[in-house]
Amino acid sequence: MNPTPPPDNDSAPATHAGPRSPAFALRRWLAWLLLPLLLGIVALALWNGEWLKAPRAMWELSRMPAPSSLPVPVEGVAARRIADTFGAPRGRDRTHAGVDIFARRGTPVRSVGPGVVVAVRDSGLGGRQVWVVGPARERYYYAHLDDWRDGLSEGEVVSEGTVLGYVGDSGNAAGTPPHLHWGIYGADGAYDPLPLLKAHRTTNGRALPR
Repeated sequence: MNPTPPPDNDSAPATHAGPRSPAFALRRWLAWLLLPLLLGIVALALWNGEWLKAPRAMWELSRMPAPSSLPVPVEGVAARRIADTFGAPRGRDRTHAGVDIFARRGTPVRSVGPGVVVAVRDSGLGGRQVWVVGPARERYYYAHLDDWRDGLSEGEVVSEGTVLGYVGDSGNAAGTPPHLHWGIYGADGAYDPLPLLKAHRTTNGRALPR
Protein backbone atom coordinates (compact mmCIF):
# COMPACT_ATOMS: atom_id res chain seq x y z
CA MET A 1 0.00 0.00 0.00
CA ASN A 2 1.51 3.29 -1.08
CA PRO A 3 1.61 6.14 1.41
CA THR A 4 -0.56 9.11 0.67
CA PRO A 5 1.60 11.73 -1.07
CA PRO A 6 1.89 15.11 0.59
CA PRO A 7 -0.27 17.85 -0.81
CA ASP A 8 1.18 19.71 -3.75
CA ASN A 9 1.85 23.19 -2.30
CA ASP A 10 2.58 24.57 -5.72
CA SER A 11 -0.95 23.82 -6.74
CA ALA A 12 -2.53 25.41 -3.62
CA PRO A 13 -4.35 28.65 -4.29
CA ALA A 14 -2.13 31.64 -3.49
CA THR A 15 -3.32 34.23 -1.00
CA HIS A 16 -2.36 37.89 -1.42
CA ALA A 17 -2.63 40.65 1.14
CA GLY A 18 -5.10 43.26 0.20
CA PRO A 19 -4.17 46.91 -0.17
CA ARG A 20 -3.05 48.71 3.03
CA SER A 21 -5.75 50.83 4.59
CA PRO A 22 -5.09 54.57 5.12
CA ALA A 23 -5.37 54.03 8.90
CA PHE A 24 -2.61 51.40 8.82
CA ALA A 25 -0.34 53.67 6.79
CA LEU A 26 -0.97 56.51 9.22
CA ARG A 27 -0.14 54.34 12.24
CA ARG A 28 3.08 53.18 10.60
CA TRP A 29 4.07 56.77 9.74
CA LEU A 30 3.38 57.90 13.31
CA ALA A 31 5.47 55.01 14.71
CA TRP A 32 8.46 56.02 12.60
CA LEU A 33 7.97 59.62 13.65
CA LEU A 34 7.58 58.95 17.38
CA LEU A 35 10.41 56.42 17.75
CA PRO A 36 13.26 58.92 17.19
CA LEU A 37 11.44 61.43 19.38
CA LEU A 38 11.17 58.94 22.24
CA LEU A 39 14.80 57.89 21.84
CA GLY A 40 15.82 61.56 21.92
CA ILE A 41 13.84 62.16 25.12
CA VAL A 42 15.45 59.11 26.77
CA ALA A 43 18.95 60.20 25.68
CA LEU A 44 18.33 63.73 26.96
CA ALA A 45 17.09 62.42 30.30
CA LEU A 46 20.18 60.23 30.64
CA TRP A 47 22.51 63.08 29.66
CA ASN A 48 20.95 65.38 32.25
CA GLY A 49 20.88 62.68 34.92
CA GLU A 50 22.85 63.03 38.13
CA TRP A 51 25.10 60.06 37.37
CA LEU A 52 26.33 61.76 34.17
CA LYS A 53 26.94 65.11 35.87
CA ALA A 54 30.73 64.74 35.92
CA PRO A 55 31.13 63.53 32.28
CA ARG A 56 28.79 66.30 31.17
CA ALA A 57 30.84 68.89 33.08
CA MET A 58 34.08 67.50 31.60
CA TRP A 59 32.67 67.89 28.10
CA GLU A 60 31.59 71.47 28.81
CA LEU A 61 34.98 72.32 30.36
CA SER A 62 36.81 70.96 27.32
CA ARG A 63 34.97 73.48 25.14
CA MET A 64 35.82 76.46 27.36
CA PRO A 65 38.94 78.57 26.80
CA ALA A 66 41.70 78.71 29.38
CA PRO A 67 41.07 81.62 31.78
CA SER A 68 43.03 84.86 31.51
CA SER A 69 42.67 85.60 35.24
CA LEU A 70 41.86 83.61 38.37
CA PRO A 71 41.10 84.47 42.01
CA VAL A 72 43.59 83.57 44.75
CA PRO A 73 42.56 80.09 45.99
CA VAL A 74 43.30 80.86 49.67
CA GLU A 75 40.55 82.82 51.37
CA GLY A 76 41.49 86.39 52.30
CA VAL A 77 44.92 86.47 50.63
CA ALA A 78 45.71 89.22 48.11
CA ALA A 79 47.77 88.39 45.03
CA ARG A 80 50.30 91.10 45.89
CA ARG A 81 51.30 89.10 48.98
CA ILE A 82 52.36 86.06 46.94
CA ALA A 83 56.04 85.76 46.03
CA ASP A 84 56.93 84.77 42.48
CA THR A 85 58.83 81.54 43.12
CA PHE A 86 57.81 79.60 40.01
CA GLY A 87 60.88 77.89 38.58
CA ALA A 88 63.00 78.40 41.71
CA PRO A 89 65.36 75.50 42.55
CA ARG A 90 63.96 72.82 44.84
CA GLY A 91 66.56 70.29 45.88
CA ARG A 92 69.16 69.14 43.40
CA ASP A 93 66.96 67.84 40.61
CA ARG A 94 63.73 69.82 40.43
CA THR A 95 62.25 73.31 40.32
CA HIS A 96 59.20 74.89 41.92
CA ALA A 97 56.22 74.12 39.68
CA GLY A 98 53.80 76.56 41.29
CA VAL A 99 53.48 79.26 43.95
CA ASP A 100 53.30 79.07 47.75
CA ILE A 101 50.43 80.97 49.35
CA PHE A 102 51.00 81.44 53.09
CA ALA A 103 48.11 81.77 55.53
CA ARG A 104 47.05 80.63 58.98
CA ARG A 105 46.54 76.89 59.41
CA GLY A 106 42.94 75.98 58.69
CA THR A 107 42.25 78.89 56.32
CA PRO A 108 39.79 77.68 53.66
CA VAL A 109 41.19 76.76 50.26
CA ARG A 110 38.64 77.39 47.51
CA SER A 111 38.34 76.29 43.90
CA VAL A 112 39.50 79.04 41.55
CA GLY A 113 36.76 78.25 39.03
CA PRO A 114 34.46 75.58 37.65
CA GLY A 115 35.86 72.10 37.43
CA VAL A 116 35.70 68.42 38.31
CA VAL A 117 37.64 66.90 41.21
CA VAL A 118 39.73 64.09 39.73
CA ALA A 119 41.95 63.17 42.70
CA VAL A 120 41.79 63.47 46.50
CA ARG A 121 44.80 61.79 48.04
CA ASP A 122 47.57 61.89 50.62
CA SER A 123 50.84 60.93 48.97
CA GLY A 124 54.21 62.11 47.77
CA LEU A 125 55.68 65.57 48.17
CA GLY A 126 52.28 67.28 48.15
CA GLY A 127 50.86 65.40 51.12
CA ARG A 128 47.11 65.95 51.36
CA GLN A 129 46.21 67.24 47.93
CA VAL A 130 43.37 67.84 45.50
CA TRP A 131 43.50 67.84 41.71
CA VAL A 132 40.76 69.63 39.76
CA VAL A 133 40.28 69.68 35.98
CA GLY A 134 39.10 73.11 34.84
CA PRO A 135 38.42 74.99 31.59
CA ALA A 136 40.40 73.84 28.55
CA ARG A 137 41.08 70.67 30.59
CA GLU A 138 43.86 72.39 32.51
CA ARG A 139 44.65 70.79 35.88
CA TYR A 140 44.79 72.72 39.14
CA TYR A 141 46.93 71.33 41.96
CA TYR A 142 46.17 72.18 45.60
CA ALA A 143 48.81 70.68 47.92
CA HIS A 144 50.07 70.58 51.55
CA LEU A 145 46.50 70.73 52.89
CA ASP A 146 45.89 70.27 56.59
CA ASP A 147 42.68 68.43 55.70
CA TRP A 148 39.99 68.18 53.05
CA ARG A 149 36.47 69.50 53.28
CA ASP A 150 34.06 66.91 54.71
CA GLY A 151 32.47 64.94 51.92
CA LEU A 152 34.88 66.00 49.18
CA SER A 153 35.23 63.17 46.69
CA GLU A 154 36.53 62.37 43.23
CA GLY A 155 33.99 63.13 40.54
CA GLU A 156 32.49 66.10 42.40
CA VAL A 157 31.60 69.04 40.17
CA VAL A 158 32.76 72.32 41.75
CA SER A 159 32.37 76.01 40.97
CA GLU A 160 34.38 79.09 41.83
CA GLY A 161 34.49 79.46 45.61
CA THR A 162 33.74 75.83 46.49
CA VAL A 163 35.78 74.89 49.57
CA LEU A 164 38.18 72.05 48.81
CA GLY A 165 40.23 71.93 52.00
CA TYR A 166 42.28 73.92 54.50
CA VAL A 167 45.79 75.34 54.58
CA GLY A 168 48.36 73.14 56.31
CA ASP A 169 51.89 71.73 56.01
CA SER A 170 51.43 68.09 54.97
CA GLY A 171 53.81 66.21 52.72
CA ASN A 172 57.35 67.51 52.39
CA ALA A 173 56.21 70.87 53.85
CA ALA A 174 55.98 69.37 57.34
CA GLY A 175 57.42 71.77 59.90
CA THR A 176 57.33 74.82 57.60
CA PRO A 177 54.88 77.73 57.99
CA PRO A 178 51.43 76.60 56.81
CA HIS A 179 50.82 77.34 53.15
CA LEU A 180 49.10 76.14 50.00
CA HIS A 181 51.26 75.01 47.11
CA TRP A 182 49.17 75.80 44.05
CA GLY A 183 49.99 75.02 40.46
CA ILE A 184 48.45 74.94 37.00
CA TYR A 185 49.25 72.27 34.41
CA GLY A 186 48.33 72.94 30.80
CA ALA A 187 48.95 70.97 27.64
CA ASP A 188 52.69 71.68 27.86
CA GLY A 189 53.07 71.10 31.59
CA ALA A 190 53.25 73.48 34.53
CA TYR A 191 53.35 77.23 33.96
CA ASP A 192 53.55 80.29 36.24
CA PRO A 193 50.08 80.90 37.75
CA LEU A 194 50.92 84.20 39.49
CA PRO A 195 50.15 86.48 36.50
CA LEU A 196 46.61 85.06 36.41
CA LEU A 197 46.15 85.83 40.11
CA LYS A 198 47.47 89.38 39.72
CA ALA A 199 45.17 89.97 36.74
CA HIS A 200 42.06 89.10 38.72
CA ARG A 201 39.97 91.95 40.12
CA THR A 202 37.66 90.19 42.57
CA THR A 203 38.10 88.02 45.65
CA ASN A 204 37.46 84.33 46.17
CA GLY A 205 35.70 84.02 49.55
CA ARG A 206 35.58 86.72 52.22
CA ALA A 207 36.77 90.28 51.70
CA LEU A 208 40.51 90.87 51.52
CA PRO A 209 42.17 92.67 54.44
CA ARG A 210 42.86 96.38 53.92
